[in-house]
Amino acid sequence: MKILGLNQDIVWKDKTDNFSLIENQLQNQDAELFLLPEMFSTGFCMDASEVSDKNEESLEFLKKISKEKNAAFCGSAPVAGNGNFYNRMYFVKPDSEVIYYDKRHLFSFSGEDKVYTPGKERVIVEYLGIRFLLQVCYDLRFPVFARNNNDYDAILYVANWPEKRVGAWEHLLKARAIENLSFVFGLNRIGTDGNNLFYQESSHCFFADGKEISEKNGNLVTAELDLNELKDFRNHFHFLNDRDTFEIID
Repeated sequence: MKILGLNQDIVWKDKTDNFSLIENQLQNQDAELFLLPEMFSTGFCMDASEVSDKNEESLEFLKKISKEKNAAFCGSAPVAGNGNFYNRMYFVKPDSEVIYYDKRHLFSFSGEDKVYTPGKERVIVEYLGIRFLLQVCYDLRFPVFARNNNDYDAILYVANWPEKRVGAWEHLLKARAIENLSFVFGLNRIGTDGNNLFYQESSHCFFADGKEISEKNGNLVTAELDLNELKDFRNHFHFLNDRDTFEIID
């Protein structure tokens, strides 16, 4: 499977401009799965009442472009619902099937936990024979929630992870791949946001041994996921059989 991630320089609080930017930059690109950053339609913004989708604008955009390209699209957006706000990661298939995951670990350092409501469910999506665990940015720091119980093949992380802490982002992505014997694709944004935080290009895809398998061309990051190669690696290095048994109760 070919995955293509867009290192998007997100326009602050402007959905229309971001939708146009995405369409333009992906116009001549092909893949089975496209990744967009965390809060791809607005930037990582705490003004939830102002920027959150009230009428599923970001979701409708994903459905439209997914159908046009006959490919799945995945990224997160701020969403309003049931009197709450959520940082919601959508996985949209070309037949318009939608699976979503609400970010579990909210970034208290920025006050995200005071504005958005955390998700509770761990979400795995199967697409074209590959099982994907959906995760958003700060989730990366919490390995227990992402522990592989032989129930997924790859983790997708979408993020707004600033340059100041980018070393942690890159080291933890590789660690998650190694400890879970999985592909890990981490897509970060680029540019400067409305809070004057800078984001350097730092998107990566790692194989289960920690080797980088992504290629970069401008703002595009691509990787080929070979499920047979992963199965052979797991059969040879069956470390998951020795993992600790536990249950997340909250």
